[in-house]
Amino acid sequence: MLLANNCHLTYCTNIHPGESWEETFAQLKKYLPRVRAQAGEKDAPMGVGLRLSNQASEELDGVQLKRFRDWLDRNNFYVFTMNGFPYGAFHYERVKDLVHYPDWLSRERLDYTFRLFRQLKELLPEGMHGSISTSPLSYKDWFSTKTAATNAIIQSTYHILEVAEYLAREKAESGVVLHLDIEPEPDGLLGNTKEFIDWYEEYLLPEGVRYFRKKMGLKAAEAKALLKEHIRLCYDICHVAVSYESHGALLKKLSEKGIQIGKLQVSAALKVLFGKYNRQKIKELTQFNEPVYLHQVVAKLGPGRLRRFYDMAPALRHFNEEHREWRVHFHVPLFIEKYGLLLSTQKDIIKVLKLFSAKPFTRYLEVETYTWDVLPDELRVDMAESIGRELNWVKAQLSEFKINE
Repeated sequence: MLLANNCHLTYCTNIHPGESWEETFAQLKKYLPRVRAQAGEKDAPMGVGLRLSNQASEELDGVQLKRFRDWLDRNNFYVFTMNGFPYGAFHYERVKDLVHYPDWLSRERLDYTFRLFRQLKELLPEGMHGSISTSPLSYKDWFSTKTAATNAIIQSTYHILEVAEYLAREKAESGVVLHLDIEPEPDGLLGNTKEFIDWYEEYLLPEGVRYFRKKMGLKAAEAKALLKEHIRLCYDICHVAVSYESHGALLKKLSEKGIQIGKLQVSAALKVLFGKYNRQKIKELTQFNEPVYLHQVVAKLGPGRLRRFYDMAPALRHFNEEHREWRVHFHVPLFIEKYGLLLSTQKDIIKVLKLFSAKPFTRYLEVETYTWDVLPDELRVDMAESIGRELNWVKAQLSEFKINE
């Protein structure tokens, strides 16, 4: 959906189950027209935030890719961004930390990402740049020592540099700008935006200068400019909120350092304020303790004091009266602020959209609520209606603020 200032709003299709291309395409044909209608767009052009599993991307060969592009054209849809974070199965079976597998230490992750970029280039409308979001290098708890984690960061960085080289050469040959957007996530090797910025400045830029001096004969300034064009941040509002990071301060810091935001993922987390009715709040939280996805919890114990839990189950076991607030990595619907005695981080979304409207920091916005099928029963409604309501809620917020052109 085209917004003011040539910005685009869509939703991520990782919400739809399907690992093969046949299953994925069936879901797209079933839901995309219905979602557009629910969002009040009728037959207007609508962007797609496409998620392809590794299997689906392997099956989407030249013939199938052309058929898909023809279907998009006939039905007035276009793909401008893809979600390359989940590599394998993402619905109806245990995912948990395996959402990071294979990680950026592996050739499998690299090959998968190259394939997605080749497909995105063929689907991308003329004149638009293309975005693929990806994992925060790896999962932190897979490394038992700081040395092991540092070595993993270094090895992953060199694979990221291979992608940057590929994208730079693609731009030189075709003029198409493509970028890889790293998505920090709690307990990822890059667990929050601060860690992403530190990695960018301490590893990506210095190693990139050496890499591109050797590979392409570039000067330091040229190499840094190349990296800042092709390696960007995927700003997931839910993830930033769970880490208690300040949106205004982060956006200011990113701007000062010239690090671009490739896309904004509009998402909400669960929030719990403790003090009264704590026993009932813990009871209500248990209905969100499901076995498919990781639901990291960050507890605030006091000013500057945080305690992290890798999933909701251990957090529930270790709750005590010292806990003042919880932020839970559970992508709840955007348009609901209260769940009984529980809350969402909806106010974070409103704040970020207000900042975005005053000074757009990306052209791409993607709603990412993928947990509909694991929500408590009373919160599950028709999928197309739910997604349409999400998009309409975002549009309503933006219209209230009015995007600065």
